[in-house]
Amino acid sequence: MKRIVTIALAIGMLVGACSAKQSSDSSISRTDVPTVGSGRSISQDDFVRAAEETVNGVVSVKSYATPQSGRGGYDIDPFYEFFFGNPYGNRREEPREQPKQRQRGLGSGVIISKDGYIVTNNHVIADAERLEVTLNDNRNFEATVIGADPTTDLALIKIDAPDLHVIPMGDSENLHVGEWVLAVGNPFGFTSTVTSGIISAKARNISNMTGAPSQGIESYIQTDAAVNQGNSGGALVNLAGELVGINTAIYSQTGAYAGCSFAIPTSIVQKVVGDLRNYGTVQRAFLGIRFRELTPEFIAEEKLQGPTAGIYVASVEERSAALEAGLLEGDIIVAINGRPTRSTAEMQEAITRFSPGDTIEIEYYRDGKRQNTQAKLRNSRGETGITKASDGNELGATLKSLDKDTARRLQIRGGVVVEKVGDGRFHKAGIRKDFIILGVNGKRVSTPDEFNAIYKSIASSDAGQDKVLFLSGIYPSGKTAYYAVPLDD
Repeated sequence: MKRIVTIALAIGMLVGACSAKQSSDSSISRTDVPTVGSGRSISQDDFVRAAEETVNGVVSVKSYATPQSGRGGYDIDPFYEFFFGNPYGNRREEPREQPKQRQRGLGSGVIISKDGYIVTNNHVIADAERLEVTLNDNRNFEATVIGADPTTDLALIKIDAPDLHVIPMGDSENLHVGEWVLAVGNPFGFTSTVTSGIISAKARNISNMTGAPSQGIESYIQTDAAVNQGNSGGALVNLAGELVGINTAIYSQTGAYAGCSFAIPTSIVQKVVGDLRNYGTVQRAFLGIRFRELTPEFIAEEKLQGPTAGIYVASVEERSAALEAGLLEGDIIVAINGRPTRSTAEMQEAITRFSPGDTIEIEYYRDGKRQNTQAKLRNSRGETGITKASDGNELGATLKSLDKDTARRLQIRGGVVVEKVGDGRFHKAGIRKDFIILGVNGKRVSTPDEFNAIYKSIASSDAGQDKVLFLSGIYPSGKTAYYAVPLDD
């Protein structure tokens, strides 16, 4: 059977049954178990105390969106119609009733401040038109998105509520393989569920292990605590009740829990969440190299001297921190600021902790000899300054939803009207007043909020060459038009 990686996606209905891990020996809960490296033993009370102190700090996150039914000429993708025509012909139909919002997902979140900041997964809140947070005491609140980072699959949302129960932030760097942890979340909609397990591995890269497409920055904590759909964004805590990770993914052949769960470590969470809260976007640093992990086969093929584990520099980019630091193709990086970089995951986690402008110490081998150098990290533009979250002003346009009468006349379900065009990117791209945007980068849009959500996601991405809005739409005259709006000068 083909192996697959199943991201612990938020779900909107109960599916299947929830697996629970139970010991065949009922006396195990009364037996003291040594804690790795702690010099003391733990008991059932430690598990109970950790669960009691954290369950109130984990919330349920429901996402709502308007479904796209695909019926009638009102839902035809403009790209499809451009190439293949309207399968419904040119007949005029009365617009059907606008679909209502429906729950599209259910995930978890972790309260990190008393005034309502909550961290969750980006895939829990992505494409949502409305978010609803339910506390462990059954109080409901509307949530707003402060910022999201698809690269690490993290998001920061906020509710307006005082004196909330906060799970204290722990240090994932102090975790040991074999250490006991608890996963707290809402699998299959079963709220306030606690499961236990041990740390199976650290700095795990799922894509490298499975051959699946990369999800972005991957340096996961692997555990065998039972995690299922709906656990996404929930807490991974140690027995001191401290947050050490955000549960994110499972590895499974069936789509259900199979013993391998993955969490984003707090070493990454703290950096990303702090940036989202302070700047609205992640201040991501780049060394500026293309690399690969060392393997026995590669070492033998290239006849490399020195370490048997590390990061091989395949090339050095122009205008990069690596070039300024003197790194060359063929160098083997073994540590960043004293932290080993034996794998892609360890390399990613080491760099993710820093911001543009930070200076790091690099230990590497060249021709079998160990050397050190310093590098001042830069952002994706090759600069060291702060990156600001885009507020849409650079587009130079005012947007509004299309009115029903115009939608009926043009036989379209809806769209986003460019009400005004001033100095900005829309003007440079040739977009004129009254253009009706139907699609953005292949996604259907009907409201300015939907447009802005896609725009912000693209604007905050790391790949500068891909920061382009591809707009498809129609003018009131019936003329279709397509525009490319670059977002990175």
